[in-house]
Amino acid sequence: MGNPTGFLEVDRLRARYRPVEERVRDWREFEVPAGAEALREQASRCMDCGVPFCHKGCPLGNVIPEWNDLVYKGRWREACEALHATNNFPEFTGRICPAPCEASCVLALSGAPVTIREVERQIVDRGFDEGWITPVIAPHRTGKRVAVVGSGPAGLAAAQELARRGHDVTVFERDSEPGGLLRWGIPDFKLEKSRVARRVAQLEAEGVVFRCGVRVGEDLSASELRAGFDAVCLALGARQPRDLDAPGRALAGVHFAMDYLTLEADRAAGRYDAADKDVLILGGGDTGADCLGTAIREGARSITQWELLPRPPDERRGDNPWPQWPMVYRTSPAHDEGGERDFGVMTVGLEDDGEGRVAGVRAVRVTRGDDGRLTPVEGSEFTVPAQRVLLAMGFVGVEPAPWLAELGVSRTPRGNIAVGEDGVSTGVDGVFACGDARRGASLVVWAIREGRDAARAIDARLSG
Repeated sequence: MGNPTGFLEVDRLRARYRPVEERVRDWREFEVPAGAEALREQASRCMDCGVPFCHKGCPLGNVIPEWNDLVYKGRWREACEALHATNNFPEFTGRICPAPCEASCVLALSGAPVTIREVERQIVDRGFDEGWITPVIAPHRTGKRVAVVGSGPAGLAAAQELARRGHDVTVFERDSEPGGLLRWGIPDFKLEKSRVARRVAQLEAEGVVFRCGVRVGEDLSASELRAGFDAVCLALGARQPRDLDAPGRALAGVHFAMDYLTLEADRAAGRYDAADKDVLILGGGDTGADCLGTAIREGARSITQWELLPRPPDERRGDNPWPQWPMVYRTSPAHDEGGERDFGVMTVGLEDDGEGRVAGVRAVRVTRGDDGRLTPVEGSEFTVPAQRVLLAMGFVGVEPAPWLAELGVSRTPRGNIAVGEDGVSTGVDGVFACGDARRGASLVVWAIREGRDAARAIDARLSG
């Protein structure tokens, strides 16, 4: 610990963003990095705890105190190496991860944890700027072939680790470009796609082959997949969205959030969906906030975001102690840009404009009892205008894929791919699963962690 009193002398630096009136006019990232000296001061706040609870909060096991200390001492290249020792893609986690490590930081007890995510992001950005991050070529080839199905963070992490162990890796991606939700589900204002393309280029230089536009089960059968490879890693995500069960659901203008965000990601085609419309977003999570920021940039007339559950408390409750993830009220930078939020609202029906398009949504307010059940409030019905309704209510597992059954892979009751005690083996010899496909929709840090775990298990099977 370079400065043992840093946490007493330096206040936590709040994240800085570009002015709202500027950033809503473009699609560039909204976060502004802190200066090098300010970041050095922030790194000095890390106490190098005897028991670093940030390790518990981070699924990747990042050696956070070590690289904070290296930044404080100006040893940036070593910090970059320490960061990459556990995390393949810190530029992604440093932008879109909600930072459970910060929630577990000992200084979070006082409400001012170390700015771990900001330090992480600037280490890797500096690493790219300085040319320290280059392809890592395996010193020898094993001759073993591995197929990775899906190119999200789990698939990319698994592919990179396997290629660096000398295996021949082919990634199959159904979309036109690799990256999974990093490319198609996260708006540019949170993660510019050039950063995804840069990592893909690194993987290609390391020997990974990407075959995009290939749908396993249609363009490539399950039997061909097994016959052509020594091992298969299933990292296809959990993109089956939770649907809305309400009259009028089939009206035109009602979209799943991920379909809408994918449309935005392909905006070069000149397709815009929310301009001059009243937009209603059902769901209060990160995906809903991404839809909010996207609709603002597309020029929506009004935007409302509803959450079924009551508004969370501003501070931790007694049954949610540190270092657990705090179940408190949060806002996204998108919420500072406009729109309205409302909690404890249940959708009861969608109204037709007379031509088969949605024109409004009927709802009722609900309360939550001690037993957890939601009860409608009598006389609280109301209607809002909406020509676009975006369903951002979460996901319910892997999308329907008959070819998984052909592989012999089974599903859990929650719709995910079932695995054994090691967390990655499916029970079918040579077939492994990781990321959201295995654990359900989750955080990018978990996806990378599981991709690394799957690669380790596959390498052990192929190489011993």
